[in-house]
Amino acid sequence: MTALAFGGASVDGGLYTWITKLARHTSHPLDTAIAVWSDYGLALFAVLMLVAWWRARGAGEARMVRALATPLIVMVVYAVDVLVKSAFAETRPCRTLHVVTVEACPAARDWSFPSNHAVIAGAAAVAIALTDHRLTLLAAPAAVLMAVSRVWIGAHYPHDVAVGLAFGALLAWLLMQLADRGAPLVGRVAGTRFGGLVTGV
Repeated sequence: MTALAFGGASVDGGLYTWITKLARHTSHPLDTAIAVWSDYGLALFAVLMLVAWWRARGAGEARMVRALATPLIVMVVYAVDVLVKSAFAETRPCRTLHVVTVEACPAARDWSFPSNHAVIAGAAAVAIALTDHRLTLLAAPAAVLMAVSRVWIGAHYPHDVAVGLAFGALLAWLLMQLADRGAPLVGRVAGTRFGGLVTGV
């Protein structure tokens, strides 16, 4: 695959520079909290997936299949994103614009577009919301905060995370439609193999 060597500085480099400058002048405790969330916040989506599965027990086969499909969907979306990221090969803004950032700049060939964290967050939020609408109130804001945090710490341009969220969300929605179509077959197979995991008993 030939990399496109996409240059993002001309898209919103000015906005990125303004945000990272604001981060430099923000209190250290707040920067630390944002950095911790940015690095480890995806774990929240794993917890929400477990909650969605638990709440789906006894709520019907279709909803349980969605709950079981959610982590698989997120993994597929991530795999697709890795290919897209390699194709665009956008250099990290902290290397192109040489600004001081909250966190150290990633390695030279660790590409920027789209943001893996934003893609995963967008995909997880949509899949979780489609499984359990009540969890949308937690999943959606968490996805947006994850995307914003990636720019704040200096790892991504704003367009990296905006496209990442949209891409992850759209692909997860499409994959969930496929999961819905296969729900009857998956439900029968999984119910036979795992019993209470699907039926909720």
